Amino acid sequence: LGAEDTVSSFAKTSITIQSNEHTEINKLPELDLDNLTDIIIRERVKLAGIVGLGGAAFPTYFKLTPPKDKVIDFVILNGCECEPYLTRDYRLMLERPKDLINGLKLIMKALNVKKGAIGIEDNKEDVVEILQDLVKDEDSIKIVSLKTKYPQGAEKMLIKAILNREVPPGKLPFDVGVSIQNIGTAIAIFEAVYLGMPQISASLTVSGLGIKTPKNLIVPIGTQLIDILEYCGGLTEDAKRIVVGGPMMGIAQHNLNATIMKATSGILVLTEAEINQHTETNCLKCGKCIEVCPLNLTPTKLARYSQLDRLDDAEDNGIFTCMECGTCAYVCPANIPLVQWIAFGKKKISTAKKVV
Repeated sequence: LGAEDTVSSFAKTSITIQSNEHTEINKLPELDLDNLTDIIIRERVKLAGIVGLGGAAFPTYFKLTPPKDKVIDFVILNGCECEPYLTRDYRLMLERPKDLINGLKLIMKALNVKKGAIGIEDNKEDVVEILQDLVKDEDSIKIVSLKTKYPQGAEKMLIKAILNREVPPGKLPFDVGVSIQNIGTAIAIFEAVYLGMPQISASLTVSGLGIKTPKNLIVPIGTQLIDILEYCGGLTEDAKRIVVGGPMMGIAQHNLNATIMKATSGILVLTEAEINQHTETNCLKCGKCIEVCPLNLTPTKLARYSQLDRLDDAEDNGIFTCMECGTCAYVCPANIPLVQWIAFGKKKISTAKKVV
């Protein structure tokens, strides 16, 4: 059957599973918790189908199995909410702090790492205090309060803020000895190991001025957008746009039959006032996009190279270093869709390489 993917808005091959009131969850076999090893933890994570819940949905099993030439000495849990509007990680930290700490310990054990930290923005001091109290007797885990700013939760920003290590362009956290996991991922690992639960649900925020009753929810994977929106009271009369994800990196939706995926972080229902859309004009050469880029790129140049099909120049100037955080497009006084052009350029380059 064909269904639309909420990440790309393109039709993808899918199946429909009809549930009923007698649906039961087949939990994974019990483990001997007194004799857990790194191998057992990694295999359980693989069997449970756990993926990274920070956005990319990369299989966690692989993140817990670094290349043999990479020495990992530190684990960081990303407690910085990835985008404005979203509060799902905050709620998980607030409501399940013990499970979170146990999940972190399992990740550290799977990687044979002795040091770990949870980075949390300083507008969540209640969570910071709760977690600090839980680890007050732990020498191997620290809770770090970080400045609230976007995109503080980006991997490279987080590593720099907590450890003062810089990930070189084109490299990964593994290359500087760090493994980063999302809050939800750590809790999913705890559930898989201690409770035998596979990853069959997603935690997400439903927010925006266009939804009548904003909520944080845990829903089965595959739930349709329309059902979630109806559960939250439906749309207001001035609702203008529905976005899956956050306001900076999310994807606008036109088909509410699209479904929730494992890494879906939120559904935003935005009004005209929130969108604040203006007419695009020519680049003003103001340099604001360059000033705010957290990776010190030149977004306006990358976007222009993409428009002109100068793909080699785009690649030479670091187009694949861009994490598409959206800060450049947000501050652009000419309202140029810089991120869209950069993403389009990446896709053209990748497609051209596949053809070759």
